[in-house]
Amino acid sequence: MALVSSTGLLNDARKNQYGIGAFNVHSLDMLYAVAEAAYEMRSPVIIQTTTGTVKQLGADVIAHNAKKASELYPVPIALHVDHCQEYSIILECIRAGYTSVMIDASMHPFDENVEKTLEVVKIAVPLEINVEAELGKVGGVEDEIVVEDKDAEKAIPEECVEFIRQTGVQTLAPAIGTAHGIYSGPPEIDFPRIEKIAQNVEVPLVLHGGSAIPAEEVKKCISLGMAKMNVSTELKNAYSAALQKHFEEDPKAFDPRSYFLKAKQEAKNIVKEKMELLESSGKQQFQRV
Repeated sequence: MALVSSTGLLNDARKNQYGIGAFNVHSLDMLYAVAEAAYEMRSPVIIQTTTGTVKQLGADVIAHNAKKASELYPVPIALHVDHCQEYSIILECIRAGYTSVMIDASMHPFDENVEKTLEVVKIAVPLEINVEAELGKVGGVEDEIVVEDKDAEKAIPEECVEFIRQTGVQTLAPAIGTAHGIYSGPPEIDFPRIEKIAQNVEVPLVLHGGSAIPAEEVKKCISLGMAKMNVSTELKNAYSAALQKHFEEDPKAFDPRSYFLKAKQEAKNIVKEKMELLESSGKQQFQRV
């Protein structure tokens, strides 16, 4: 099957109170690991790449392999560029075949965020490509974007309503107290804020900074209206740790087929774990090939 837009996936997830895992991949090996895990779990999935990964691997190469993965593993797979601040990169991804894009203009004043988001919406939505935007500022480090804790700002519910009205954006990532990266202490998630936003907007909400959030807090976020959870650092760390362990145990075992297989399996384990947590496993029917 072909790549799909994330719009329908996320609308169904919000309606039926489960979550879709969105996994940042940094290599083609990781891309196939996510697709394989989704197939084995009978789960829809969103494969994500950062702007840095697009620049390193190329949008065409990533999209070609994501399309091939969707043929090999026929579950609903969307391809998304995450936290993109560059209009030219978004256009490159759209032309290559991405089915979802995030324009992150959250560092700008509200009106400028609206203007930059609307630019992307006007191009992407007629092509049935999902558009995600952010309000507030999620702390931590995501690829080339660094937001210090002191600069993190939570989204204002009333602004979320007005932002969606003015832009028509289909997916919204409001800052609600999570952070990118692995937490040094328990995340301080603002559940009343999530609830108030969700009560006043119909679009699916996105939980950024999903790595290592306690399971019970993830479930509460989903029950309140979050439909998509981003996972990056936890997946990347598990993949890298498997490589490190391989060479610690056998420093002379240089066959890439051996150590990449181990890393790929660890990545799949993380993806499957998150799909179980989000209750997306078994949510989509598909035919074996």
